[in-house]
Amino acid sequence: MLGMFMYMLEARKELLVGLSLSVLYITYYLVEVVKRPLLVCAPGALRSLLERDVPLLQTPYWPTPWCVEARLQTVLGSIMRSLLLPHARYRREVLRLADGGQVALDWLENSAVPGAPVLLVLPGLTGGSQADYVRALCAAAQQLGAQAVVFHYRGLGGIKLTTPRLYCAVSHEDLAEVVEAVSERVGDAPVLAVGVSLGGLILGQYLAAAGDQARVHAALIVSSPLDVERGSECMERGLNALLSRHMARNLRRTVCSHSLVTAGSDEHARVENATSVRAFDAAFTTRHFGFGSVEAYYRAATLRDKLGAVRVPLLCLCAADDPFQPLEVLPLAEVAASKAVALAVPARGGHIGFLEGWWPAGQDQYMARVAVQYFSALLRNPDLLHTPPKVQTHTEKNIETPEKQEEVDKQEKEAC
Repeated sequence: MLGMFMYMLEARKELLVGLSLSVLYITYYLVEVVKRPLLVCAPGALRSLLERDVPLLQTPYWPTPWCVEARLQTVLGSIMRSLLLPHARYRREVLRLADGGQVALDWLENSAVPGAPVLLVLPGLTGGSQADYVRALCAAAQQLGAQAVVFHYRGLGGIKLTTPRLYCAVSHEDLAEVVEAVSERVGDAPVLAVGVSLGGLILGQYLAAAGDQARVHAALIVSSPLDVERGSECMERGLNALLSRHMARNLRRTVCSHSLVTAGSDEHARVENATSVRAFDAAFTTRHFGFGSVEAYYRAATLRDKLGAVRVPLLCLCAADDPFQPLEVLPLAEVAASKAVALAVPARGGHIGFLEGWWPAGQDQYMARVAVQYFSALLRNPDLLHTPPKVQTHTEKNIETPEKQEEVDKQEKEAC
């Protein structure tokens, strides 16, 4: 009898401890995790539109309760979307560039009627049209009633290199040709652009360099390191180094698949031994693109001091706990001084994570919902869209006949 009493007492203690811990976690979740995104934007028409017509930026973001840590959001977000989002079907076009290079444009099948707006998607570091977040954004395009096209950088998507040049964070010249080709194809329809991670950097570089001449009507950047110089330091810290190692492995695979370094050479050895993004950039990117040092490359890639040159409405979605650019390295003052740029900073979300709900498995992902609300608001207020210059088309773009989906899938698999 005494043994039974002691057992019940111990069980009661365990129950009380469990309940206490649950209450503490719920309190922590509600107080420290669930918060309305920080909105940084100069007073004016863009801020008014974001506050009035983009409800997600005015309501708390509720991260998945069992997955609030930044690196878990980053990794599990990718895994869950990869497994659960449906496979997308595309029509591939190959665009020949002015210098003889070529890139792939994957158009989402049955995505919209002719004359509808087009959403141009720029993937991350080595991503492609079947990347999990790209599929989520293509679903957003369908909700917008827009066409969707995914831009594969040189050497990606199974496309062979026809010049000895790959791509990097400052490779906005290729994007300029892609935007021109897409604009000519869709005529007067609005061209909307969204760049994720590295894709956002390239998109930002293009917008800053083109200024008023940009042929994009509005843009969105997701999880892009706006300050590469400071963000690169965060990438090498603690557990973040594991993510950096994974990204470096993908970069090494891309370089080696195109034989861009001579086997057995010192450069080949340096590339093969690069176990972080910074080490890879020091071994390959800086030499490949003519930078004197990795510091010089990161300085050129940083958007912080270029945001003032952007003339296209641009919303940047960056989590405050992004492992590669936490809140303390975001260029808040520079964004606040720009008339065309806004920054939305949810308290959680990791790097391209942004999981929400108890089981975040649907196509209605947070980043996709932000894209739909943001672009829909601008399309309803066309006076706030950028007006690209009228350019008379005098040459026909060299675009190959679209390939079958099976051939696109085959090229993607070969690239992996």
